[in-house]
Amino acid sequence: MSLDKNFLWGNSVSSMQSEGAWNEQGKGKSVYDVKVATENTSDWKVGIDEFHRYKEDVQLMKEMGVNCYRFQISWTRIFPNGDGTINEKGFEYYDHLIEELIEAGIEPMICLYHFDMPLHLAEKYNGFISRYVVNCFVDFARVVIDRYSKLVKYWISFNEQNGYLFEAGFENSGFIHGDKTLEALYTIANNTMVAHSLIANYIHDRYPKIKIGGMLAYQEFYPATNHPEDILIARKASEFINQHFVNAFSQGRYSNEVLHYLKEKGLISTIQSGDLELIASHKNDFISFSYYYTVTLDHYKLPKDTPPSYYMRDGSIKNSYLETSEWGWQIDPLGFRSVLTKLSNETNLPVFPIENGIGVREQLNDQKTIQDDYRISYHKNHLKALYDAVKIDGANVMGYLGWGLIDIPSSKGDMNKRYGVIYVNRDNHDLKDLKRIPKASFYWLKQVIATNGEHLD
Repeated sequence: MSLDKNFLWGNSVSSMQSEGAWNEQGKGKSVYDVKVATENTSDWKVGIDEFHRYKEDVQLMKEMGVNCYRFQISWTRIFPNGDGTINEKGFEYYDHLIEELIEAGIEPMICLYHFDMPLHLAEKYNGFISRYVVNCFVDFARVVIDRYSKLVKYWISFNEQNGYLFEAGFENSGFIHGDKTLEALYTIANNTMVAHSLIANYIHDRYPKIKIGGMLAYQEFYPATNHPEDILIARKASEFINQHFVNAFSQGRYSNEVLHYLKEKGLISTIQSGDLELIASHKNDFISFSYYYTVTLDHYKLPKDTPPSYYMRDGSIKNSYLETSEWGWQIDPLGFRSVLTKLSNETNLPVFPIENGIGVREQLNDQKTIQDDYRISYHKNHLKALYDAVKIDGANVMGYLGWGLIDIPSSKGDMNKRYGVIYVNRDNHDLKDLKRIPKASFYWLKQVIATNGEHLD
């Protein structure tokens, strides 16, 4: 068995990490636009300047053989305040980008939200904890879908939607006022699922030819030992962090165990009347996810009464059987295979890994290139695992998108953490010339794509 002839090979980015042009063509401020540079991070005003260099980047992707590019529509380019009047000028960049992609034979895939809450909505309404903001986002989504429904086949609403139960969920949802409670997190998580359901129903009601998928940061959990308590917390962590969302995406219902927990802890009011019926009414055409590492849990590390959604934060230990990147992420291709097969089995939907990669500190060598054999090894081993999931396990996998295959600042704004197969010549505090330089991995991946994954060596 080989990969499907229409297998999607490509690249994923967010708007704030790639575009730049933070104040051009009427764009309003997002929460990222007011973040300042630190000793070890950049600000967010330039990214890699794809706003002005998209033609060059599209041509590089075309040369590599990429046939899918997942990017984000910046909310504040279209609605500068997040609500109110549409900024028609804000569509121009995306009009041109999508046209360029299609001409290059690259399928555009749109993400509607990747953490860059409009500053106005964060300051006045505290982001997605507010149903008003949920409604604003759905309005924004409908406007974008209406404009691009004839050109863009694949859509996701939220990047890493289960991340709203992690502590980072506060910042990523635009929550900037008040106590960071578990009740607030579950309110945000449910509100975003309500928004996703409304958007999915809008797509299926009006544009049956396009496809939308749920997206999560899938965390594969291992027990530290065969101690029953370790096995219990690994299962429970997965139920709260993964399965709660997978069930909603694939079956239209939340996890029974999580709902019981919310009732027992007095948190069931985080779900409003009619929400469960709405979620039950929506469906997804595929399941997408990011995958970077696996997590090993030790019950001895967990303080008493730790909420299950915090087991990963409080109970993680290093797995001695796995290599670890310089950023502390453990490299586990076999875990990737397990996730692909598990999701395919459980959901009976096409599975789409749309973020995968390794961040490394890199400098150009004397030949002004980078011999990144470590990145080739990382992607090779993960693609072998994907192939085994398809060939041996029968998983239905529709594509493979690397994360930031053209270098971008990391999610923390650190340009030193590079994921790309193409080097971008800038540092955290020195933009230099932003020149794009293919690394050794670029030419390796080009050959992989040309053979549709048949030749990984």
